[in-house]
Amino acid sequence: MTQQFYVSPEQLMKDRADFARKGIARGRSVVVLTCRDGIAFVAENPSPSLHKLGEIYDRIGFAAVGKYNEFESLRQAGVRYADVRGYSYAREDVSARGLASVYAQSLGSVFTTEGKPFEVELAVAEVGSEPYSDHLYRLTFDGSIADESNYVVMGGQADIVNDSLARAWSPDTSFSEAIKVAVKALSATRNAPDAGSGGDSPASTPELLGAGLLEVAVLDRDPLSTRGTVRAFRRIGTVELDRLLAGAEGD
Repeated sequence: MTQQFYVSPEQLMKDRADFARKGIARGRSVVVLTCRDGIAFVAENPSPSLHKLGEIYDRIGFAAVGKYNEFESLRQAGVRYADVRGYSYAREDVSARGLASVYAQSLGSVFTTEGKPFEVELAVAEVGSEPYSDHLYRLTFDGSIADESNYVVMGGQADIVNDSLARAWSPDTSFSEAIKVAVKALSATRNAPDAGSGGDSPASTPELLGAGLLEVAVLDRDPLSTRGTVRAFRRIGTVELDRLLAGAEGD
């Protein structure tokens, strides 16, 4: 006779949550932070084609950690939603808050009704005309949504990255300085090259992530004057990023 075990709804939700958290924690971290020039997105991502960062609409960007196929489907759905809303009403009616609400509903529905939750965590950012008018929303696998201030850290060893940012972040920095701060924070999870080797170098000094291991993008605060376009999203290429990080040596 086959023995059957009863699993309460509460235990089932807990098991799903634990499953999703473990999947997200295995991913490499992403940082989204505001600064004087706009909003910077910095992700540890060695892949040149499987992007964690993307554009949703004129002044709205997207960042994610977790399973690529799951968060990419959500990004595409967000682009379609933004395009339809902007066409049907006005471009100004497309907002990060509206997108975050749509994403929250989708994630919550999958978490409660599907056999497996999405193993993803998302950030939706909208750049304003001034730093105080920027919007950062963080969405978790169960559809929870949080209105964040200053910066968002997702995936990997987020606590270590968050601690580093808390010490170094400033709203008055330029894009270049904000990106350097984010890269140093992401690098804080890595051991120094000779850590534990018995050498004289302190093990607390992290190995700085190189441009080839990073994906970086920005939302320009005033793209019309800086680049002659209303689209604020811009990717930072490897060559430009390598030059920027080289300038951080000796800091």
